[in-house]
Amino acid sequence: MMTLEALRATLPVYPIELQKPDIGRWETGTHGVDYVHTFDSGVPGPHVMINALTHGNELCGAIAVDTLLAAGVRPVRGRLTLSFANVEAYERFDIRDPDATRFIEEDLNRVWSADKLDGPGNTLELRRARVLRPVIDTVDCLLDIHSMHEKAAPLMLTGPLEKGVAFGGQVGAPAHLMIDAGHAAGRRMRDYGGFGDAASPKSALLIECGQHFERVSRDVALDACARFLTVLGTVEETTVAPWLGIAPALDVRCIRVADAVVARSTAFRFAEDYRGMEVIARAGTVIATDGDTRIVTPFDNCVLLQPSLRHLAPGVTVVRLGRLEVA
Repeated sequence: MMTLEALRATLPVYPIELQKPDIGRWETGTHGVDYVHTFDSGVPGPHVMINALTHGNELCGAIAVDTLLAAGVRPVRGRLTLSFANVEAYERFDIRDPDATRFIEEDLNRVWSADKLDGPGNTLELRRARVLRPVIDTVDCLLDIHSMHEKAAPLMLTGPLEKGVAFGGQVGAPAHLMIDAGHAAGRRMRDYGGFGDAASPKSALLIECGQHFERVSRDVALDACARFLTVLGTVEETTVAPWLGIAPALDVRCIRVADAVVARSTAFRFAEDYRGMEVIARAGTVIATDGDTRIVTPFDNCVLLQPSLRHLAPGVTVVRLGRLEVA
């Protein structure tokens, strides 16, 4: 049996095609929160937020928010917040070990529930979440920018609510909308508060722009930001014209997550070199083994979403299983 260390040695090593921007110039926020900048148009409208660096090694979001700030993008109605979340992890990013600084002590994207935020925990990430919380409490529409461990097609994660699916369709890119119920290990920022409440008008999207360090993830991030801001009427289209459409729009496809496969041991192995968006035609097809247990597709035309063994451990979600729906 291949050891975990030997397995990791077989995983692809992706070239670093993006440069880490120096975001230190944005440290002093506009309203007392470091690395958080809010601009008010003085005209009634929603408070919209674009957030980067929920994970410290996801460079495309840092580039996108740095670009918007440097360009002096301002709202023509409502308020606009541009933020960098886990700056501490980002500052420790090392090109020689690029996956090491996803977070420092705890995944910042698993703490967005009252029991965590109001609980006794005192990790670096929890402290940062508590600082960000009063800002996010005032946000009507959120775009949280992420990227992926493996090279795969970009995904817009809408959450399970119809308002999120509709909003993702309005933004219009990337092509694939992943309708998911969140993460078993803890609540994401996208699902916090009113974002995850069907009765609330608030809405949030999480975009996975591509592999962490590939150049196209930057283009996807900037295009999504431009689309997000124009759909909401926060900015004039001319303001974001340099980035609008730099990642081509395709026909939107909705994929509803029906199940998630969680590793029970470090012996988990995929049957093939899956990269995501594979459609497995027949139910009962073996897609992986976990020790002596065979993992099979539960239905026909099963779509594999975000397969990864890069952080394999018991309890880690290694792939999600989805059904194609009509958008």
